[in-house]
Amino acid sequence: MPVADRTKQIASDDILLFCTFRNEDVRLPFFLDYYRKLGINHFLLVDNDSDDGGHDFVKEQPDVSLWKTKGAYGEARYGVDWLTYLQGKYADGHWALTVDVDEFFVYPFCDTRPIRALADWLDASQVRSFGAMLLDMYPKGPVGQAHYQRGSDPFEAANWFDPGNYIMSKNKLLNNLWIQGGPRARTFFASKPKQAPALNKIPFVKWRKPYAYVSSTHMMLPRGLNLVYDQQGGEKTSGILLHAKFLNTFEDRVVEEAARGEHYNAGREYKTYAERHGTDPDLWCQWSEQYINWRQLEILGLMSKGNWA
Repeated sequence: MPVADRTKQIASDDILLFCTFRNEDVRLPFFLDYYRKLGINHFLLVDNDSDDGGHDFVKEQPDVSLWKTKGAYGEARYGVDWLTYLQGKYADGHWALTVDVDEFFVYPFCDTRPIRALADWLDASQVRSFGAMLLDMYPKGPVGQAHYQRGSDPFEAANWFDPGNYIMSKNKLLNNLWIQGGPRARTFFASKPKQAPALNKIPFVKWRKPYAYVSSTHMMLPRGLNLVYDQQGGEKTSGILLHAKFLNTFEDRVVEEAARGEHYNAGREYKTYAERHGTDPDLWCQWSEQYINWRQLEILGLMSKGNWA
């Protein structure tokens, strides 16, 4: 159901952002501010029956179009179906960024070049899709001690990450690279690493009406859009999604989502969090590295500027 439809404001060359959210009022101010500064022109958001005030905040934003649904998240392929409809209707011919409200896009030169520069370079290079690895960020010490205030930068509280500990495999059916590892794999899924969450994402796409995400933003159709890493041993330009999941808000979210069972595989990931290390884990270890900037991530081999100079 449309709540605030401002899509008539969308210009032909606008860069769009698509996102679903539920009870994320604490995160939404910084999220919108971050992506406005990056250069997003219009936000198309779906609220999955929030009751925390975020809905009222978002609907008043002049660059946001908002829809609300009481539908089951799991039955909509974890929100993918809702966004696919909007992308098919509004994103055709646009560069579209699809992220969760706790994901923050980092790409080469993002500290000096707006996302428009990246889009223009990808257009000139005849590239249709851009890959990014999800990088879990966490505090030093128990997650519950990383107090997050509404509107603040989450990476002031959670600014550590795993520089290694990643494994990759090729999905032969859809040609995407499957990446797993990081703090969730070593902490929650050490005995069953193949059940660890996927970290490969294709968040930035020059959208066309036939396009569709198959599983979250992990892989797409047509299959050619999944070839976001070099196939000949070199390096394609790629990015990172900084993942601000592990803050003091984590405990309440784990309890809620484990009970709701609306996420992938009836919420198995959230149930695993609660069962194996409780809802206040300490993810920091002796190999953790403190985040500085995108150049650090490139040096570590987690992203690449490729031939974008």
